[in-house]
Amino acid sequence: MSLPDAGPDDFVLDARSVRSAFDRASSSYDHAAVLQTKVRKELLDRLQLVKLNPRLILDAGSGTGHASRALKRRFRRARVIALDVAPGMLHAATAQQRLFGRFDRVCADAARLPLADASVDLIHSNLMLQWCNDLDAVFAEFRRVLRPHGLLTFTTFGPDTLKELRAAWQAADGHTHVNRFIDMHDIGDALMRAGLAEPVLDVENYTLTYADARELMRDLKAIGAHNVTAGRRRGLTGRRRLDAMLAGYEQYRREGRLPATYEVVFGQAWGRASEGGKASADGAVNVPIGQIGYRRASLKTR
Repeated sequence: MSLPDAGPDDFVLDARSVRSAFDRASSSYDHAAVLQTKVRKELLDRLQLVKLNPRLILDAGSGTGHASRALKRRFRRARVIALDVAPGMLHAATAQQRLFGRFDRVCADAARLPLADASVDLIHSNLMLQWCNDLDAVFAEFRRVLRPHGLLTFTTFGPDTLKELRAAWQAADGHTHVNRFIDMHDIGDALMRAGLAEPVLDVENYTLTYADARELMRDLKAIGAHNVTAGRRRGLTGRRRLDAMLAGYEQYRREGRLPATYEVVFGQAWGRASEGGKASADGAVNVPIGQIGYRRASLKTR
């Protein structure tokens, strides 16, 4: 049977469902977020390479507040705002509050920040951008609220993320089951369109391993990563299609385990236009090749 290819509209995310999924996952998120924890620590470690003395820090897509707590601990004099679209996540973040290390919690959409122009010195965002339909709108808001010389540092997923699961589902039916993730070079273009300066991006690949594909899907559900694409199947997935996906995933088994690949894009940019990359007359954006890189040595299993 020939299966239709998914069109671009099939990957549009239902924003209300995204919020609801992360709300429901707030109590199970920390236990299952092995990769998210690893990436968060790496992103925070990279801040040590930059000289900063921020007064106001925005943790965009703060989840259960671990990064907000770490940022407050590192920059004790700064005000830290934990911002998330899911109230349940912000409620769970109260567990990270300390008497002399408190941070504010704000429920809002990253594409419509309730913050004044040029008010933020540092924006930290760990694995949030892949849940935004309009990356240009989010980067434009980041640019608007950043002070001159303010820093944006972020991670998001690249196209190879969950490639095994995507391929297994594609062999089973014609619906979307895995989000579409944006290529690093397109993210760089979006940063430049927003007027953010000197973008630097690189990629690290991580691999988690599982006893079976059902275990992977349970972990995805536990962190709130539900299928909320417009092209998803409405109603329950039939047993025959599920079995076909599980059988298709088995081709990737190595040494008794099934891999789940995650391509993680690390990026940073600054809040003032500079000569780091300029748009040409035809709208093309040129980013110096030395500012783009790949690292593929990381391996994590569970």
